Amino acid sequence: MAEKQPQVGIGVFVFKEGKILLGKRKSSHGTGEYAALGGHLEFGESFEECARRETREEAGIEIANFKFLCVCNIKGYKDKHYVDIGCTADWESGEVKVMEPEKLESWDWYSLDSLPEPLFEPDRYYLEALNSNKNFFDF
Repeated sequence: MAEKQPQVGIGVFVFKEGKILLGKRKSSHGTGEYAALGGHLEFGESFEECARRETREEAGIEIANFKFLCVCNIKGYKDKHYVDIGCTADWESGEVKVMEPEKLESWDWYSLDSLPEPLFEPDRYYLEALNSNKNFFDF
C-alpha cells in the first residue's frame, strides 16, 4: 500500500467589480460547497502559473494582478490532506463558463458581504485572511 502524502493545492479568489467568483462543487470532496477557482500544483509550476492554468481550465477566463493571500494546512476532509496556497487576482478577460461540468454545477459572482453557504473549507480561511491580514492557518 502506498504511503499517503499531503498534496499541494492552489486556490484563487478572482475579483471583478468588487465581487468574487465562486462555483458550486460536485467533485470528490466538498460536494455542494461553494469554492474559488483552483486545483493541484503540477511539478515545476509556479503558484501563479498554476492559478492561471486552473482559471483557464475551470472557467475559461484570464487573470491579472496575482497576489499571495495565505497558506493553509487542510486536514478536515476524510482521507485528504492539503497544503493549500490561497491567492487573489483580478479578472482580466473572458466570459465565465463551466468548463468541467463533472466537477462543478455553476459559477457566479458574489459580493463579499453576501456569500453563499456552505463555503469550501479553504475558502473560509481565505475570507478570514482577507478580513484579518492573517496569512497562516494550521488546524
